Amino acid sequence: MTASDDYDGPILEIEDLSISFFTRLREIPAVMDFSCKVMPGEAMGLVGESGCGKSTVALGVMQDLGVNGRVVGGTIKFKGRDLGKMSMEELRDLRGSEIAMIYQEPMASLNPAMKIGKQLMEVPMIHQGASKEEAYARALEVVTDVKLPDPKRMLNSFPHQLSGGQQQRIVIAMALMSKPSLLILDEPTTALDVTVEAAVVDLVKELGEKYGTSMLFISHNLGLVLETCDRLCVMYSGEAVETGSIEDVFDQMQHPYTQALFRSIPLPGADKNSRPLVAIPGNFPLPHERPPGCNFGPRCDYFEEGRCNAQNIPMTSVKGFDRHRSRCLRFEEIDWDAPLAAVVTNAKSEPGEVILKMDNLKKYYEVSANALFGGSKKVVKANETLSFEAREGETLAIVGESGCGKSTFAKVLMGLETATDGGITLDGASIGDVPIEARGTDLVRSVQMVFQNPFDTLNPSMTVGNQIIRALEIFKIGKTEGERRSRMLELLDLVKLPREFAGRMPRQLSGGQKQRVGIARAFAGGARIVVADEPVSALDVSVQAAVTDLLMEIQREEKTTLLFISHDLSIVRYLSDRVMVMYLGHVVEMGDTDQVFSPPYHPYTEALLSAVPIADTSIEKEHIVLEGDIPSAMNPPSGCPFQTRCRWKDQVPGGLCDKEVPPMRRLAEGHEVKCHLSDEILARMTPVIKIAAE
Repeated sequence: MTASDDYDGPILEIEDLSISFFTRLREIPAVMDFSCKVMPGEAMGLVGESGCGKSTVALGVMQDLGVNGRVVGGTIKFKGRDLGKMSMEELRDLRGSEIAMIYQEPMASLNPAMKIGKQLMEVPMIHQGASKEEAYARALEVVTDVKLPDPKRMLNSFPHQLSGGQQQRIVIAMALMSKPSLLILDEPTTALDVTVEAAVVDLVKELGEKYGTSMLFISHNLGLVLETCDRLCVMYSGEAVETGSIEDVFDQMQHPYTQALFRSIPLPGADKNSRPLVAIPGNFPLPHERPPGCNFGPRCDYFEEGRCNAQNIPMTSVKGFDRHRSRCLRFEEIDWDAPLAAVVTNAKSEPGEVILKMDNLKKYYEVSANALFGGSKKVVKANETLSFEAREGETLAIVGESGCGKSTFAKVLMGLETATDGGITLDGASIGDVPIEARGTDLVRSVQMVFQNPFDTLNPSMTVGNQIIRALEIFKIGKTEGERRSRMLELLDLVKLPREFAGRMPRQLSGGQKQRVGIARAFAGGARIVVADEPVSALDVSVQAAVTDLLMEIQREEKTTLLFISHDLSIVRYLSDRVMVMYLGHVVEMGDTDQVFSPPYHPYTEALLSAVPIADTSIEKEHIVLEGDIPSAMNPPSGCPFQTRCRWKDQVPGGLCDKEVPPMRRLAEGHEVKCHLSDEILARMTPVIKIAAE
């Protein structure tokens, strides 16, 4: 029997839900007038920016709002029963057996001191009174279901012995142990590589169908929701603003916020020069500072004074569609197909002279095989014969999974590590063996970095202005305090932050604003090269567009070379001039953006492209899921680094892939791949991403 065979009404029915958190100062309304319905076997996506109330809804369903949170209106019904009226004992029986939740960070759900098997066996033993033997058999079954290799060894392992992707699969297995009717997934793949994410999403869909489980899938990634869900609910500032089937909301959107979200993500066809993204103007309102009437009003292109801000706006059914509703007074008046008002386009800038050159760079680390007791040393080959050039004013994207060596070579470039072998030259001067402490001021300010997490890079006890002035002092810019202060204010202008932010502390800024301060600091000394290490991955999709375009604008003005490290190929396609694909310390493909995104591909590039979720219903993708995990850089495979996961390997005769590292070979002017496949086979490759015929 599947999870939902015994009940044919809505599995989850939320009506007019309002949730508030109470502090000493005030009541903070986190969710207001929220309604949604999840039917048996249905997957509902919940999307919106950080702080919109998605996770609060999930915690409301779990009845786990902590001491400060309270449901102040409406009802949450599970299979027709009001969760708010259940006793703690009834709720305990329900959680983990009928309703299960998977969190963003898998290690937060696993006990580091218990073996995996024991943690899984607890679920049926506690909830269903199963014997040890029955529980072990069930654990073995679900670990096999989530496609983990050698299930018996997995059950006998501790969580730290598993990779991030394997840990997340165990958490999914744990959630499925009692065959729940409702599975809540809160950003379950955010911390995973794009290839691992694709495999986990595939797995969730497959298991949902097998067990008949209904799902509430919380994400800020619209592409992921398209691939996973049947229906969609878009949230903004505590309210549902649009809900409907995936096709209706994606292709017939009826709310300005939904439209604004889609305009701010880099879909195929977007181009930083001819078709730039459109960031949502203004900022997300704080819960106690919401505007009157429509919450989205101050940021909306269609706002009408005296109408949109005159009353509370209800959800209204869209005529002619199945359960499609919008919280907008004007949705029937708006021409949703109207082209965008004239967007400022930019002339394509031609890259200048080569300013950075890497030649056969190697970076090895020596580690003890046993950290506690010494013993033999092992070598981690983080970078293996890296060679490339970067020109003035160009954006070179470096892509690949975690552990491929992207950040290691960035550290060598910055002087935080020194090269084991090979060379790096900047403007003709060798810098690969010069550590940061031995670098002069000019060299330090020439190579700067924008980091992934803006929260960790600012001093919490210094004002924004003082942090930028401190960088100017280190770079020896400005003779007096007055000159440096004047330059600091110019830098705030450059990153489009109000000058009064100079006196604010980092805690008073949003994530996007903090990242702008980080960018201002990196460009403070007139950097020749800026290494941007996943600079927008921690930001909301609507903020990503603004920060990405800001980087591009400053780059055009300053003629800076941007090395953009990312695993998000949609953003890479949008902003890069050239792309370098890395795998296990090797460069496996290099070319301009159009060359890398069109066949022929290196087999690894092909798999990466297939894994990228794209929020467009007209896109068809070839389905390629990489088997297995990335091998360890401490014990890399013989021959081609990618041969253990390559689906084309049997096309190469004589076991050559197992024996020899392929040479870098030229496919076209500026396009190189490190692969043994013949020209004839490469020529037969078809596009991974294509627009479906109308």
